[in-house]
Amino acid sequence: MTERSEKQKMLAGELYNAMGPELTGERQRAQRLLARYNASEPDDAAGRLGLLRELLGAVGDTPDIQPRFHCDYGYNIRLGHRCFINYNCVFLDCAPIEIGDDLQMAPAVQLYAATHPLDRATLIAGLEYARPIRIGSGVWIGGGAIVLPGVTIGDGCVVGAGSVVTHDLPPLSLAVGNPARIVRSLD
Repeated sequence: MTERSEKQKMLAGELYNAMGPELTGERQRAQRLLARYNASEPDDAAGRLGLLRELLGAVGDTPDIQPRFHCDYGYNIRLGHRCFINYNCVFLDCAPIEIGDDLQMAPAVQLYAATHPLDRATLIAGLEYARPIRIGSGVWIGGGAIVLPGVTIGDGCVVGAGSVVTHDLPPLSLAVGNPARIVRSLD
């Protein structure tokens, strides 16, 4: 039986070492594309779209991602149609990050699919794992919000600025705070 690669382990949600040559090379590829994207001219819509299509796993119609945008690999990110992502957002996409249509994301939002074990020996060994993040359609995420690994945010949710989303949010919820709490329904 052939041993699985670190990338295969990462994509399966298992413990993996991100410092191997395959994953390091893929992160470097993403960083080269991001450097070009983040330095692109604001009126070069076709060039920016081409770079996003090369970087990301899927891109819907009319994406608008303001520089500076950062991610680990890019290929684990899937954007729906008409997504707006404002300045200085960070997506740690060691697991899938799936975003529905009509997203509005304020500046400095961070989506962390990556996480680390709490066991000291495993952590020292350089192992980590990741859990997918899913964001529905028609979601608005306020500035500086953080979404943690494994979280699903339902359609039509609003996440207040500065919130830390640690658990799933059902559709049409308004959530605020650290940790984010649902304060009311939006239906």
